Amino acid sequence: MSRSSPTTSLPNCNCTLLLVSDTSSSSSSYHHLAIPICLYNSTMRIPKRPVSFCVSLFSLGLAPSYSSRIKFNSEFQGKPNRFVSKTRGIHTGGINQLHVSYTMDESYKTVLGDKTSEVQHMGGSDGVQEPCIWSSPEGGRKIEIGKQIFCNRSLNMRNILAVGFDMDYTFAQYKPETFESLAYECTIRKLVYDLGYPQELIGWSFDWKYMVRGLVLDKKRGNILKMDRHKYVKVAYHGFREMSKEEKVSTYGSTLIRDSFDEPDYALIDTLFSLAEAYLFAQLVDFKDNNPGKIPERADYSRMYKDVRAAVDLCHRDGTLKQMVAKDPKRYINEDASIVPMLKMLRDSSRSTFLVTNSLWDYTNVVMNFLCGSRVLVGVLDGSGTCNFDWLKYFDVVITGSAKPGFFHEDNRANLFEVEPESGMLLNTDNGTPMPQVGNSSPRIVLKESNAPCRVFQGGSVGHLHKLLSIESSSQVLYVGDHIYGDILRSKKVLGWRTMLVVPELEREVELLWGLRDLRKQLRLMRNERDQIEDQIHHLKWFLKFEDVNADQKQKISDAIEKLESQRDQVRISHQQAQRECHQKFHKIWGQLMKTGYQNSRFAHQVERFACLYTSQVSNLSLYSPDKYYRPSEDFMPHEFDILPL
Repeated sequence: MSRSSPTTSLPNCNCTLLLVSDTSSSSSSYHHLAIPICLYNSTMRIPKRPVSFCVSLFSLGLAPSYSSRIKFNSEFQGKPNRFVSKTRGIHTGGINQLHVSYTMDESYKTVLGDKTSEVQHMGGSDGVQEPCIWSSPEGGRKIEIGKQIFCNRSLNMRNILAVGFDMDYTFAQYKPETFESLAYECTIRKLVYDLGYPQELIGWSFDWKYMVRGLVLDKKRGNILKMDRHKYVKVAYHGFREMSKEEKVSTYGSTLIRDSFDEPDYALIDTLFSLAEAYLFAQLVDFKDNNPGKIPERADYSRMYKDVRAAVDLCHRDGTLKQMVAKDPKRYINEDASIVPMLKMLRDSSRSTFLVTNSLWDYTNVVMNFLCGSRVLVGVLDGSGTCNFDWLKYFDVVITGSAKPGFFHEDNRANLFEVEPESGMLLNTDNGTPMPQVGNSSPRIVLKESNAPCRVFQGGSVGHLHKLLSIESSSQVLYVGDHIYGDILRSKKVLGWRTMLVVPELEREVELLWGLRDLRKQLRLMRNERDQIEDQIHHLKWFLKFEDVNADQKQKISDAIEKLESQRDQVRISHQQAQRECHQKFHKIWGQLMKTGYQNSRFAHQVERFACLYTSQVSNLSLYSPDKYYRPSEDFMPHEFDILPL
């Protein structure tokens, strides 16, 4: 190898690249290896911020000159707990390329091997492999259908200056088999010991798979409904008893004015937090019907629902649920190793990030520590464990106790308090500006340095948030949440924020849809066949009614009609059975989340109206460019559906 004179610079780095040419090849072309001079010389200057860069090695005469494994040990690594800048590759032409990302951070070491083309990430102390995100060398690949982000309205991420997140069921995906069961058991105890319900309720059990989002509870009648986007009730249960078609029509389909199916007579199951209370309500309806006199006389169906809600609120107010989660977060919350890389990538793309949650600071700190820091947090809230505040470096502003959806109203006059992370003490502020405390003439100043933790607040309103983030236009904000009404509708309809809805159930749903695509085509063909047979029957009956035919012709037509009617019934039964089996593959009771029969469900209609984007996990953002232009698929009206092939 000979040293050549040309040099170039490394993007986002003060280092100069030395271009080393390989002349050992018989080819007349030169092959170059770009090496930062800071590595080539005997000493290496450590930058203030960790940097990421890529080194490309080629097999043409280079590999033998290196040892079998080249290691960048910790002595070359930058300071801990800093943001890692966005990885950029340095590429030259060649074959058998080994593409390696080197990250100068104390938590990771990168090892280059001469016998593999894969990056070997030597994880932190827990040995967890670094996830593959868009900005990594392995990123930019085809995304699994269950991890994709789906677009209802065009959204150019280049126009987004701040990305905000809810916490519960957005960052923190709770495990229904443990968390919802805990909420159910706590609610039962409150009903029995605080609200006077029978002791035998203590022995009840919870089926966490039974209820789904998008259902509507009829408080007065004790019914659970699933309806389509036009608010026609398609599936209905009284408690756990399925209602007949005649019952559904007489109860919900015979009025001249369509019911709105909204509060106060109805309750919407639009968040995963509500599944346990919906199941308990159905149990109480059955119990009241089968055991007259055991439920207090004052408790009709509507009152029972109020009592369930009151019991749920008691569980949240006395801290029972949060204490249990804080003692063992891993038991109740799913881990997601892509959250931190996603936040780093967003911040490296020069966007602000913020967190707005209804949870208070102590619980928020426990959950975010678990998700963004240590995976072992035991006994934090009871004083036997410890939390740190390292996760705050991934945000510019954190607002706890926000009282959404009221937080999103610009005329909200709620006071904004600053939270001291160490003590949890609330400090008065003037719209976020520190105020002097009594007995102290000067306010407590919080200097916001580039590497300082973000400020934490409680309460306030969206006006305070816009000021803290220096947001000039609401359309510059993307907010990610899980609650149609608490997170998405208000932020979209009232403020004009861009929105992304997290629907964890979506991952399984779209994967099933993909697997059942051939069956769904057959169902469509069976429906078309049924329509064609019915049209033939109608035509023959019309001919009999209005045409002058002799007795022999009349008999032949009648026989043909009878044969067609028998054929129609067979097709109808086969079609209904196949359709039922298809829906039961999604859920045995309620079917597909986003469909009710052939129509979009009410839940799907709300997603379409209020969410610009929707996806199964918040960390799916890490699989896409932070500057991506999301574009919706083409809308089809019924007259276009069969003309334009999909």
